[in-house]
Amino acid sequence: MFTTPGAARIYQQHYPANADRMVVIENGYDEESFVSVLQQSHASNAIEADRRPLIMLHSGIVYPSERDPSPLFEALGGLQKAGALGPADLRIRFRASVHDDLLKSLSQAHGAQDFIEVCPAIPYRDALAEMLAVDALLVLQASNCNAQIPAKIYEYLRADKPIFGLTDPAGDTAGVLRGAGMNDIARLDSVDEIAEALPKFVHRWRAGTALLPPAQAVQQASRRGRAQALVDLLSLSLI
Repeated sequence: MFTTPGAARIYQQHYPANADRMVVIENGYDEESFVSVLQQSHASNAIEADRRPLIMLHSGIVYPSERDPSPLFEALGGLQKAGALGPADLRIRFRASVHDDLLKSLSQAHGAQDFIEVCPAIPYRDALAEMLAVDALLVLQASNCNAQIPAKIYEYLRADKPIFGLTDPAGDTAGVLRGAGMNDIARLDSVDEIAEALPKFVHRWRAGTALLPPAQAVQQASRRGRAQALVDLLSLSLI
């Protein structure tokens, strides 16, 4: 059993005789951690959605190679110059990026600094509360990590927010998003794809038509759901 399809494929290639016996049970989120977090009210945000920017959160480390935000910043700078999207429409909050100075310098180099908030690390449950409070969530995952899935993507699903995925459509991360009905995906290294997808994403949020993960996909992504999948698998093996 494996936590990502990519890991399973590696072992299937090495042990082809047993390939059909290998099963993927992915990572998941801890429901108990979310239960312990008091969800903040969204009433004021809903009322003011037509007068304020969408707040999109990237929670966690931004690796300079594996999660390079340069094309995103370049797309933002170009959209602002074209008048297609501005800081009054979108704010992207990077929480606990570890590489704050790099984000600031890259965003400034591409003229995107007014879109960006760089914020320090906070305790884990505060980070979960923030996921529940913002308007949307951002995933960054380059094609050199196609066989890897960020653990926080499952917490993102539990947060029940629109997710904007900047990742290779052929990778495992995109597979998780699409499997949960989240199709707002553009290649992390494609300025053009990001520039095309991002204004549409913001427009759907403002119109109240942004995609949200279905309840069944959220439940399956919990560690309780993964444990049940393991129980079902072991039960079948005993038949």
